[in-house]
Amino acid sequence: MGSYNNYRKIGFAVISNVLLSYYSQLSLTETEVVLLIQIEASIQKGNTFPSDKLLASKMSLSPIEVSELIQGLLDKGLLSLEQDNNDDGKISNYYNLDPLYEKLDKFVKDTQVNSSSKQNINTNPTDPIQTLIRQFEIEFGRLLSPIERQEVAAWINVDHYDPDLVKMALREAILAQVYNFKYVDRILLNWQRHSLKSPDQVKNYLQRNE
Repeated sequence: MGSYNNYRKIGFAVISNVLLSYYSQLSLTETEVVLLIQIEASIQKGNTFPSDKLLASKMSLSPIEVSELIQGLLDKGLLSLEQDNNDDGKISNYYNLDPLYEKLDKFVKDTQVNSSSKQNINTNPTDPIQTLIRQFEIEFGRLLSPIERQEVAAWINVDHYDPDLVKMALREAILAQVYNFKYVDRILLNWQRHSLKSPDQVKNYLQRNE
């Protein structure tokens, strides 16, 4: 059986959660994200110009498909191919991911500014939806995406859940260390199936099932 120490010998790639959270905002596909992660992992291991064949061997793609994806990333300005002179005076190529991270930085900053402006100008601080959104962001340690914000609003406006009930479901998810909306939604649906509509009913139910 493999052990954690064996995995450590293979190594770990450090990937920014910002990339995983906002790649869709940069019009990146999941395949392109995995390719970028593979390139980042190679760079972190000291191979700054992994071949198409090597990258393809780590994905379910052919070298030609990898080449096409890389060209697409270059065209989008999310990856750059640069050159450098080594100690022997020979020119060597290397991939640079700075353009990707610079665009992510700009997107995050713009999102934070827009979010702050909306809260200061358009948001009613007593609005239960905005209060819930802020609580989710605090607990998740990140800004919510537009889709996630819509889901919070739907819980209140469409499903007519008590805001305190949503807070309790969030608390249960945090206690379980599951930081995603699907898990919170499953908790709410489970309570709904048990006809639990008020915080007191949920408290009694949770106490009975401890």
